Amino acid sequence: MKSIKKILMVTAVLLSSVPSFSQIKNSVTESVKIYGNCGMCETKIEKAGNLKKVANVDWNKDTKMAVLTYDPTKTNQDEILKRIALVGYDSEKFLAPDDVYANLNGCCQYDRELKSVAMSTESTHAGHDHNMHAAMNDDDQNKNELTATIANYFALKDALVQTDSKATTNAATALTASLKAIDMKKLSSEEHVVWMKVMKSLTSDAEKISISKDIAAQRSMFSALSDNMYQIMKVTKQETPVYYQNCPMYNKGKGGNWLSQDKAVKNPFYGSKMMSCGSTVETLN
Repeated sequence: MKSIKKILMVTAVLLSSVPSFSQIKNSVTESVKIYGNCGMCETKIEKAGNLKKVANVDWNKDTKMAVLTYDPTKTNQDEILKRIALVGYDSEKFLAPDDVYANLNGCCQYDRELKSVAMSTESTHAGHDHNMHAAMNDDDQNKNELTATIANYFALKDALVQTDSKATTNAATALTASLKAIDMKKLSSEEHVVWMKVMKSLTSDAEKISISKDIAAQRSMFSALSDNMYQIMKVTKQETPVYYQNCPMYNKGKGGNWLSQDKAVKNPFYGSKMMSCGSTVETLN
């Protein structure tokens, strides 16, 4: 009897250690090469790529091949590989940041074949690129992938300041479109890490504001949206100062935050009723 119980316990432990592929709905499976060396690399690669019930990564240190199993309605290969690159491991689509690679343990610092190829290609086309870049104007050179999203956020804030529900709807619609158009591959490492955390909530709140016609409901959703916009704008280089402001009266005294290009307080939660209620709590540069 004791031996049977022991067998059952061992079996349960073994089953609990097997990845739950069945928990990933509508899954697709793909194989990609990810560079690394050892068991420590395997742990970091799989931890970075895995998302509970969304994505699973199984990496082989001998072949350098990874099997990606994921729900395509919630993530994609690029998102998984970029998360892995951000902890130090190259793939054909994304190279790890040099400083992150440099901080890997000695045993984990693999031969960066793809980095060498990329540098060689850049050198070959340097002359052509120089001429092309010389023709670009300063606005094109300094344009950030998040520029349109940030501009649409400020338009949304201004519409709420004016207590204009229709203008708020239009601005939220434009914001939703710009959020969905963002190319994650063009974000900086810091921006991408934050973007992965806030993108779903940002898009959801913008969509809800765009279909609402009630100004009070729009303001309530704008509060949550602003908290997430703050997270992404905090790691994005700003051409001019952006002021993170707070109204202590909003939401029954719990307070509400927003971002503004104006240092003077123009309250989006109350509009003309309490236009100057609030203060700047942080300046982003």
